[in-house]
Amino acid sequence: MIFRSSRLARLAVSAFLVTVTAAGAQQLPPIEPPQPLPTARPDAPTLRVTANEVLVPTLVEKRGGAIVYGLKPADFVLEDNGVPQKIRVQEEMDTAPVSLVVAVELGGVSVLEFDKLAKLGPLLDLFLSDGRSRAALVGFDSKPHLIRDFTHSGEEVNQALKRLEPGNGGDAILDTVSYAVDLLESQPKEYRRVLLLISEERDHGSKHTKPEQLIRKIGQSDVLVLSVSFSPSRAELLHDTKDSGNERTLNMISPLIMAVQAFKKNVAKEVAAMSGGEYTTFTGDKRFEQRVVDAAKRTRNRYLLTFSPSNPTPGLHTIRVRTAQDYGARIVARANYWMEAPAVGPDAR
Repeated sequence: MIFRSSRLARLAVSAFLVTVTAAGAQQLPPIEPPQPLPTARPDAPTLRVTANEVLVPTLVEKRGGAIVYGLKPADFVLEDNGVPQKIRVQEEMDTAPVSLVVAVELGGVSVLEFDKLAKLGPLLDLFLSDGRSRAALVGFDSKPHLIRDFTHSGEEVNQALKRLEPGNGGDAILDTVSYAVDLLESQPKEYRRVLLLISEERDHGSKHTKPEQLIRKIGQSDVLVLSVSFSPSRAELLHDTKDSGNERTLNMISPLIMAVQAFKKNVAKEVAAMSGGEYTTFTGDKRFEQRVVDAAKRTRNRYLLTFSPSNPTPGLHTIRVRTAQDYGARIVARANYWMEAPAVGPDAR
């Protein structure tokens, strides 16, 4: 009898999701051509990677989870498109306040995860514990919605999380990450800018942002993306636990083409790798909570490496970071950045 009730419940949820997805699909306009996404802050200053300096957040963590502190520029080797660079290391690791955008999926199968999202609020205190940091909440289905603007109060975000409502069948991750980056770029430059993305792995329904556009935007931004995805396979989990980006080798295929292909497979993972953040997965409540706790702790424990590219060729660059000595540590660092072509013509400055 218990088995039958459980089966009926699953069938009911499946029927609900099919109905929601069908309704959402009817409301979505044609995907092509892409339209400009309305800016989150019309007057927001825009940070861009230039030939002067590239910021590379870098986590150095021992196998047991302890952070490796006290490393100097000579302790790192950073390669830009395979060429070693002269780097600088900002001294402060955990003193800068954080501007955090929490983007949660409301469409598709995410309704099954609402009970976990309702428990997220108290965990945000780990990001906001210094009294200066702030957080905003964005929900998204076929488009992003600002649910709660930036606040120093984790309780205000917590209350908003408890009132989440199911969206349509969309899962517009590309549009949402673009929107969240705009939100974060409106924050003071002394703040560390962090996006916590909780979603499925693949995009469904973005109509304003193409992969190439988001690759360029992430590659020009200093936003750190932490992705926590649900409904993973065990094989994907094991692969991503081992691959944090630092073991990738430079391929002769265009880095942009490779990045676009990867975005189509798992955009949540790739935006994290590009920015120097982390991608992780969960299944149950306890694992979800632990993933968020780990992400919060590691946010403030990243070295901030900077360098001026020795070869500022326009386009997508591939970065690799390692330590000069083998500490037996896991290194998570920014995988890519985008270099703009020099301005030409009468409008050049």
